[in-house]
Amino acid sequence: MSTTRILAFVAAGLLALSPFPGIAQNPKKKDTVDTPPLPSEAQVMQAKLRHAQALMAALAKEDYAKLEEHARSLVSLTKATEFLLAYKTEEYQFQTRAFQKSAETIVEKARGKNLDGATLAFLDMNISCVGCHNHFRNRMKD
Repeated sequence: MSTTRILAFVAAGLLALSPFPGIAQNPKKKDTVDTPPLPSEAQVMQAKLRHAQALMAALAKEDYAKLEEHARSLVSLTKATEFLLAYKTEEYQFQTRAFQKSAETIVEKARGKNLDGATLAFLDMNISCVGCHNHFRNRMKD
């Protein structure tokens, strides 16, 4: 094989392995953004349930760090999913605000190491959960 032919094969191989778009690779579109899919309402409810169960365990163990952590997660979750309120009733919005306020109170009481206050806020949060679920069950019957 001639030296010219070997150099041509080496040059072609280097171009094929080149990291520059347009030479050997498909260029990536600049206008596309990879966004994760939004969670379904069922997934949001499951996440809320897991955090609520963790709050119950933290109350029983008087674990203020876990109380604050899971209550903060619930606050963040409700704020992040406010887009779900767009098509919900006034009762749903009321219960969501009550839920969020209760979770915020748990954070506050956990910081102050106030177990009784955190327990009462947890009960308030559960009341808003039951109230909201009852509201939707009754709407489904109508």
